[in-house]
Amino acid sequence: MCYTIALNFEDGITRFIDCKQGEKVLDAAFRNKINLPMDCSDGVCGTCKCRAESGAYDLGEDYIEDALTEDEAEEGLVLTCQMVPSSDCVLSVPVTAASCKTGQQKIGATVARIEPHKDAAVVLELQIEEGAVPPAFLPGQYVNIGVPGSTASRSYSFSSAPAEGRMEFLIKKIPDGLMSSWLARAAPGDKLDLTGPMGSFYLRDAGRPLLFLAGGTGLAPFLSILEVLARAGSRQQIHLIYGVTRDQDLVLVDRIAGFARRLPNFTFATVVADDASAHPRKGWVTQHMPEDMLAAGEVDVYLCGPPPMVDAVRHYLDEKGVRPASFHYEKFTPNAPLKASA
Repeated sequence: MCYTIALNFEDGITRFIDCKQGEKVLDAAFRNKINLPMDCSDGVCGTCKCRAESGAYDLGEDYIEDALTEDEAEEGLVLTCQMVPSSDCVLSVPVTAASCKTGQQKIGATVARIEPHKDAAVVLELQIEEGAVPPAFLPGQYVNIGVPGSTASRSYSFSSAPAEGRMEFLIKKIPDGLMSSWLARAAPGDKLDLTGPMGSFYLRDAGRPLLFLAGGTGLAPFLSILEVLARAGSRQQIHLIYGVTRDQDLVLVDRIAGFARRLPNFTFATVVADDASAHPRKGWVTQHMPEDMLAAGEVDVYLCGPPPMVDAVRHYLDEKGVRPASFHYEKFTPNAPLKASA
C-alpha cells in the first residue's frame, strides 16, 4: 500500500510523492528525488520540521522534545524524519522548492473543448497527452498555461477534479487579452504547455461548516472543491455565495445547482452588483453573508475573487469582529493570481 503526500513549498509550488506503508516521509521524499530539509535524520535537531495540513500519521517516540515540543505536535507540526503516514497527507514545507532540488511539473495537453459564455467567460477543457499520468493537484490550486506564439503564460485555477485525463478551466474574457485572443482562434487539437500545480488556496480537512465566497471566475476553484466533496459523500454544511457584476457574468449556475442535488447540506446564492439588474439578490457579497454561520466563528471561510472583493470581505469580517476558525483567500487579477494566504 502507498499513500500520496502533497508537499507544499513556501514559493507556492506543490509536488506529490508516494510513501510506502511504514515508510518515513523524509525517506520517501529522498526516494522521489526531493531533498527535504534535514540534518540529523534522528529526531534530534528539528531541521526537518514541517506542518501537517491534513491526514493521519504516527510520529513514534524516537525524537527529543527540543526537536518537537508537545505543544508543536498538538498544533500539527511534524518531523518528516519520524513521520509515518497512515493516509494521504498534505504537508507545508517552510522552504522553496528550488532549495529542495525540485521544481514545477511540466504537463503537455491538447485542446478538447472551448465553450464560450457570451462576453463573460470561456470554459477551456484540455486532454493530457496520450500515455501521460493525469496531473495530481489539491482542489483549489492553479497552473500556469503558456500562451502559444508568445513567451508569456497565464494562471488559471482548475475547475475540474484532480487526477483526471481531462482538465477544465473557467477563464474570464478580456478584450484584446493575450489568452482571450488566442482562445478566439484556437481549435480542438491545439497544443498547450502547463506548469504546476501551485497555490496555497486549497481545501483543508475540517469538520466545521464551510462558507465559500466566489467573485466572477473566482468560481473556478470552488467547482473543483465541490466535485471532490460530492464524490467523497460529504455531509458538511456548505454554503456558496457567487457574486458578479452583471447578469451575463453568472455562468455555470446549472452546475452549481447540480451540486445541490448531490450534496445534502449544500446551499448557494447568486448576487449581482448591477443596480439595473432584475436579479432577486443585488449588491455585494458582504450584504448576503449568512449571519448564523458567522455568529460563533466556528466556520471555515474560503474566498476567491478580484482584489476589491477580497479586501471588502476582510474589512467586513474585521468590522463585525468575526474570527473564522480558518480563513483562506486568494486574490487574482484577470491575468494571474496576485496573492494567496491562509
